[in-house]
Parts: sequence; structure tokens; C-alpha cells
Amino acid sequence: MLLSLIAYLSILLFLGISVYKAYGFAKMPLHGRMELYPVPKEKGYEHGGSFYEEVAWWSKPHEVSHVREILEMLKEILFIKKLFENQRPFWWVSYALHLGIYFIMAWTILLVIGAVFALNGIMVAASSSNILALLIYYFSILTGIIGLALVTLGSGALFLRRMFDNTLKKYTTPQEYFNLLLILAAAVTGILVWGSDLSFQAAREVTANLITFTPFAAGGLVTLHVIIVGVMLIYIPISKMSHYVGKYFTFHTVLWDNSPNLRGSAVEQKVKKATTYRPTTTWSAPHIKAPSAPKE
Repeated sequence: MLLSLIAYLSILLFLGISVYKAYGFAKMPLHGRMELYPVPKEKGYEHGGSFYEEVAWWSKPHEVSHVREILEMLKEILFIKKLFENQRPFWWVSYALHLGIYFIMAWTILLVIGAVFALNGIMVAASSSNILALLIYYFSILTGIIGLALVTLGSGALFLRRMFDNTLKKYTTPQEYFNLLLILAAAVTGILVWGSDLSFQAAREVTANLITFTPFAAGGLVTLHVIIVGVMLIYIPISKMSHYVGKYFTFHTVLWDNSPNLRGSAVEQKVKKATTYRPTTTWSAPHIKAPSAPKE
């Protein structure tokens, strides 16, 4: 029962803290806009330039496409596009880790769907006569194997790369080493726990137990794995790894926000609100703290 509580608590905290951070980002004062062109949401200027170049632009409609903006974000989120273009050797190991995480997310979703099917009397197994159940069964095996392998490879390779690359080593903090080791520990214990049976039957049973709030028996290795994964889920949204929360805001409200500041517009209201912002006295920035008295 204790392991079930750890699993429930870690999942709820992961989701809750992530939503809280997103809410905090959304409520922050106006950012210093970079307006890096081309801005994907601008129709007609996909290859550079801006509607600001038009004569009397303020009198013309400003057409935007948020679909194109989201598609451009997905290129970065799903494929780490900028790292691929600027640091190709480093991209391979970093993308292995991220792609492995995506596969494990898909694996988890498929396990949950399979457990729901089983609870409704639909057999999810190699012998199933239901085509959808059969696809879920085999895709869950495929995503589980690929996900665990890529996360292990990616986190281990990144750890070694940061440790032995003379340039990266200068900019790597102890926290970043810890982050990679935590992910590696979760992946390795996952392989040891679930990898003994490539059908992942044990993982399916545990998932079904969690969905139905049924306690499950666990040995020492399973207990260790659940605790590590639980700690990791709680730790991720409060660490540097929470960049998955801020990614949207980085693109939408900083890099690509070029909405005109016209009289009476929403942007004007944001600017006025931002000018009234006063940081607390605990902020250590030199331009905020009062200068110390000169020594006599």
C-alpha cells in the first residue's frame, strides 16, 4: 500500500507543480521582447521581414497564424531543432535522452489504455482477437523497450560527455550531474525490474493495480525503482528540468511576441502594468539594491 501511495503522490505532485509553474509564467510581468525574425505566426513574412515594414502598418490588419507558430514550436520540442542546427555532435546524445522520454510517455499511456481494456473484459495480449487490443499490446512492448534503452543510453552518454568534454565540463554544475544520474538510475532499475519479461506483464499488472487503487506486492528492486521514479517525478518540476513548462512561454511571449503597442491595445495595458512593477528588497541585482554607504 505504501508504494501505491508513493506512486499516487508523486504523479499528483508532478502534475500539480507543473501546472502551478505554468500559471506563474503566465502571470509574470511583460517580458523583454526579443522579436527574432522571421516570426512564424506572421502570414506573408515566413522567410523574413515583418509587417512593420509596410507603409502605414498601423492602419492595416495584422494577420497571424497561431497554427504555424505551434508547428514551429513542435519542431523544437519534439526534435530539438536549434541544437541540431548549431551543435550537431551534442544533439545525438541529447536527443537520444529526449526521444527515450517521449517513448516512455507513450509506453505509460499504452499501459494505462491496456489496463482499462482489461478491466472492461478486453484481453490485451498476444493471443487477443481484438485488433486494437493487439496493436496496443505490441506497441506497448515496442515503446517500452525503445524508451528504456534510449533513456539509459542518452543519460549515461550525456553524463560522460559532460564529465570528459573540456568545454562542457566548465559549464556543468553538480546539479546537472545529479539530474542525469537520477534519470539513469530510474532507467536502469526500470530495465532490471521490467526487462526480465519483454512482454512487460509485471508492468501491466502494476498499472492495473494503480488504476483500481489495489495494493500490490513488491520485492526490494521494485520498491527501489518505485521510490526513485517517485522522487524523480517530484524533483523534475522544481529543478532545471522543468524547462518543458517554460518552453511555450519562451517562444510565444519572448522570442516571437511582436504584437504592436497601439493606443488602447492589450499590449499597452501590459506595458503600463509592467512599469508599476517593483521588485522586493531581497532581489540581489546591483541595479535594484541600494548602494552601500562609502567607507570613510
